Amino acid sequence: QVQLVESGGGLVQAGGSLRLSCAASGSILSINAMGWYRQAPGKQRELVATITSGGTTNYADSVMGRFTISRDNAKNTVTLQMDSLKPEDTAVYYCNADLIDIEVGPTHYYGWDYWGKGTLVTVSS
Repeated sequence: QVQLVESGGGLVQAGGSLRLSCAASGSILSINAMGWYRQAPGKQRELVATITSGGTTNYADSVMGRFTISRDNAKNTVTLQMDSLKPEDTAVYYCNADLIDIEVGPTHYYGWDYWGKGTLVTVSS
């Protein structure tokens, strides 16, 4: 069983900063990619940023230069530093972990596409 738990959301004024964290727990041997997605009211969930175990990052154009994703492979955590926040960044932010090597007794298996429950980020104008 793998669980992802986000923290760090809240209310901030435009131009401010927030830091989101996500911790993956369970019998995890490794995680290929971790990332953040968001869903604004009335809109589809969209990619914000991802990072591989090797440190390769990918950002949505809308957050490039303002958000920074990082991870700690040893602790199975991923962090999203959000600066210069805009009202349009308001959304529920979800942590995602993809292709997880999970230990089960003497063996292991690969699990796909795990999600946290989300944390709300509200940016006021």
